[in-house]
Amino acid sequence: MQQVTLQGKTFELFISQNQIQERIAELAAQITREYVGKDPLFLGVLNGSFLFAADLLKEVPIPCQISFIKLASYIGTQSTGEVNTLLGLSESMQGRHIIVLEDIIDTGLTLQKLLAVVAEKEPASVKVAALLNKPEARKVEVPAHYIGFNTPNEFLLGYGLDVDGYGRNLKHIYKLQN
Repeated sequence: MQQVTLQGKTFELFISQNQIQERIAELAAQITREYVGKDPLFLGVLNGSFLFAADLLKEVPIPCQISFIKLASYIGTQSTGEVNTLLGLSESMQGRHIIVLEDIIDTGLTLQKLLAVVAEKEPASVKVAALLNKPEARKVEVPAHYIGFNTPNEFLLGYGLDVDGYGRNLKHIYKLQN
């Protein structure tokens, strides 16, 4: 599908399912090499990272665990600039190697808040893996260790990314048409 229309907005194909899967396999191989024998805890940020987290972990053959946290900072297609924690953590992170899984890093505000919460849990290390990175949208500097794709500051949809809750199920990533 080259175009999709949701919530009265038209989106055009930006990154194909094949490109996504190839890049995830490369990220998984890198993570696997770096975390052999370390028993990492992957921390997925819901809702957007669920597909990325699932596909990435299928490619990581080393012993590991996964947990999820839910944060929110978007209404429609605009970031509110405020981050609200909606669902907390239950696993102990003390002394663990944590890999935060994000669908997208744009303003950095959500990730900054999450990393502060994680740091309070005294992990051995913390790294960030994000499928998408929008450097031009950054309001605060945050670390990004494993990046799938750097993208322009455009609204994206699909593969976990949504507009008002719709479109997360699309297997490709689309960008809003101007």
